[in-house]
Amino acid sequence: MPEIIEPFRIKAVEPIRFTTQSQRLEILRHAHWNPFLIDADDVLIDLLTDSGTSAMSAAQWGALMVGDESYAGSRSFKRFEAKVREIFGFKHVIPTHQGRAAEKILMSIVGGKGKAVPNNNHFDTTRANVEFTGAEAVDLVIDEGRDPDSMHPFKGSIDVARLRSFLDERGGRESVPVGMITITNNTGGGQPVSMENIRAVSALYREFEVPFIIDSCRFAENSWFIKQREPGYLDRAPKAIAQEMFSHADGATMSLKKDGFGNIGGFLALNDDSLAEQARNLLILTEGFPTYGGLAGRDLEALAVGLDEALDERYLEYRVATIRYLSEGLTRIGVKVVQPPGGHAVYVDVKRFYPQIPAAQFPAQALVCELYEKGGIRGVEIGSVMFGRLVDGEEVPADRELVRLAMPRRVYTQAHVNYILEVFQRLWADRESVRGLGIVRQAPFLRHFTAEFERV
Repeated sequence: MPEIIEPFRIKAVEPIRFTTQSQRLEILRHAHWNPFLIDADDVLIDLLTDSGTSAMSAAQWGALMVGDESYAGSRSFKRFEAKVREIFGFKHVIPTHQGRAAEKILMSIVGGKGKAVPNNNHFDTTRANVEFTGAEAVDLVIDEGRDPDSMHPFKGSIDVARLRSFLDERGGRESVPVGMITITNNTGGGQPVSMENIRAVSALYREFEVPFIIDSCRFAENSWFIKQREPGYLDRAPKAIAQEMFSHADGATMSLKKDGFGNIGGFLALNDDSLAEQARNLLILTEGFPTYGGLAGRDLEALAVGLDEALDERYLEYRVATIRYLSEGLTRIGVKVVQPPGGHAVYVDVKRFYPQIPAAQFPAQALVCELYEKGGIRGVEIGSVMFGRLVDGEEVPADRELVRLAMPRRVYTQAHVNYILEVFQRLWADRESVRGLGIVRQAPFLRHFTAEFERV
């Protein structure tokens, strides 16, 4: 098999700033040991997120120039709407400035106290938007999805038996207003969901008359994994696989800052006329007129192009190979990562990186600080800061302590990945000397974005 190379040429470059370790230590102190609070100019390699950090293509930059900025009825929206319908197949396309805005609109309509929303795993903003309404966010991922070492090819799938028991117990649409599945499962390590599971989950939601919504941020990567791993799909194009996935659903939320190659953008897509009307009414209050939804016409044009580019087979092959290369390099060092590697990020298992640090002292947060101090690399904690709880003054830890190294699309080269591995070699050698952290200030929702820490 020939070596997989970047399926693009670099046409424009941006300089990055180099800092010393002593400078970075001072920056960390100033940021209260929270990399979210570090200025981007002080970061050498930014793996905080793959959301909105993609490099746009020449075709996308060209599309920007034909954006129609009309307030109502712009031709740019028509092109965007047509592309979303072509791939996703839903009747109503409601643009938003990003995915969490789509979640906020949907949950404001269907959520509320006494209700529950099942999912494989809710990610941070989805969970927050569900719980902000007083509803319960319920995670029902298969057992293998909670095992970092399992090599199950579709660890993001929902446990169908547990979902049936949940729906039997909670009843139908009155208490379960929508049912969801997230592709790929970001919380669980970027793990994909099989087509077989999507079909089974869809049938179950329909049996209980619960609308089925797909959180589709990384739908193209999920389509690629189905093509590679699920029998009967190897000869299918990723676009055709995506179309089949969404044919089983009643709607979708989407952050186009991921598999849309957008720096901003999202949408809520629905088939239900009444629900769509309510959503558009909220959209006008919070985002803008239904034909722009918080986006400029030029953004809509670039996103319509990006949706096609995200489904290109050469790109998807390279994308997944990059993550696999980083995962295999970390494994050779001795670092335990969630297996098999996903499509957008590598997830380091910090419980086994820093076994000496208890969950109450946030070992994953300690690792993201070490990663920045020693190498200028910014990752993100997915552990007891993001998913733990403060209950009656006591920290209730999360099930897992992970650090996500999310790779922006078409931004870094193999040399950058090799540098990441060199830094981890140093961190691994010094791991026994690292101490934990304590929270000194936090917000009631999504605390990881703004929390302040001190070293224990």
